Amino acid sequence: MNELYGIDMEANGQHNKLITDIPDVDIVISMECNSNCPFIGRSFYDNWRLDDPTRKDDVDFIKVIREIEERIIRLKNTL
Repeated sequence: MNELYGIDMEANGQHNKLITDIPDVDIVISMECNSNCPFIGRSFYDNWRLDDPTRKDDVDFIKVIREIEERIIRLKNTL
């Protein structure tokens, strides 16, 4: 993220959060990533079923990041 977009995830305090730590939201997107994500009951919910790039090289991470970016843009254009 830092290399592609200049976003330092660690410096910006990004970390895993409990459901109780997430503010109220209107839209929920699950990445799936071969894990079980909780359903938190929102009117707009989608599961993108992306491959988890954990323990893979940077090329695989970049592919997933680009896929997320494309899907965000498509979602933005439909809302």
